[in-house]
Amino acid sequence: MRFLIIGLGSMGKRRIRNLGALGYKDIIGFDLKDEKREEAEEKYKIQTFASFKDALKENPDVFIISTPPNKHNEYIKLAIENKKPAFVEASVILRGLEELSKIAKNRKVFIAPSCTFRFYPAIKKIKEIVKDGDYGGVTTFIYYMGQYLPDWHPFENIKKFYVGKKETGAAREMVAFELTWLSDILGLPKNIIGFYGKTLEMGVNINDTYALALDFGDKFGSIVVDVVSRYATRSLILNLEKAQILWRWDENFIKLYDANTKKWKKYYFKKGKSAAGYNKNITEDMYVDELKSFIESVKGKGRFSNSLNEDIKILKLLESLEKTNKRITSNDN
Repeated sequence: MRFLIIGLGSMGKRRIRNLGALGYKDIIGFDLKDEKREEAEEKYKIQTFASFKDALKENPDVFIISTPPNKHNEYIKLAIENKKPAFVEASVILRGLEELSKIAKNRKVFIAPSCTFRFYPAIKKIKEIVKDGDYGGVTTFIYYMGQYLPDWHPFENIKKFYVGKKETGAAREMVAFELTWLSDILGLPKNIIGFYGKTLEMGVNINDTYALALDFGDKFGSIVVDVVSRYATRSLILNLEKAQILWRWDENFIKLYDANTKKWKKYYFKKGKSAAGYNKNITEDMYVDELKSFIESVKGKGRFSNSLNEDIKILKLLESLEKTNKRITSNDN
């Protein structure tokens, strides 16, 4: 199986490493930027191309689309036209995606959008506990995700890549990212409202903080996502009828309070290792497992955990909450 990595930035290089970890060596790359092609060739010894047409002449079996989000649809369209199954990194732009989803379905071309955190050990365990139903249904939850944007890629100025642009801004992207795994556990909310805006000057014109309230009909939740937190944090309080789950991503366990025994339990898991230059909690294993699942689906040996239709629902939620950002100025006089 020959893989074409489209986009050789941070995620493209990660996907080369992931494929290598799975034992795949027949990998070629495409990027318009000379320095990115040169780095990929030097680090990973792969053949790269400055022209997509030239890369296509090498007859790849599978596309891995690791471009900035505003370029995803362009290459999804090319994957469909060339009848190539494609894996696509996390999306944040809805425009044009519904039409592409319909065309892909009609032409029977498999397009798999990323859902990386569904493969994270802690998230898998939390889903297992909730779905087992031993502690009753979920009642409420509070989730916080915060990271300092300049720490994402210390080697790259945020003004020079997509996270520093309004439509593909980092906080906006992470709202969709977090909703993707939360919805897998909790379902989709019936109503979502929120506030968002800029709270810290970082030299880019983006909304750096989103505060959401979610109504599922039978449960409620709140989510805060920001890219201004100086300590990278993910934390969850999830209440069930007979238990409470606590999780922080800088720990290698989940805590569960059992209301029947009035005792806490700890569920430990192996976190794995992170790549050089990345936060220690951003482990490579979940990315490897995600690609493994995608490849098994391409081979007809499994079903990938996400779909374009699911992605579209998440992005519609994002756009819906952005329409509710109304601020009322009170007058005490």
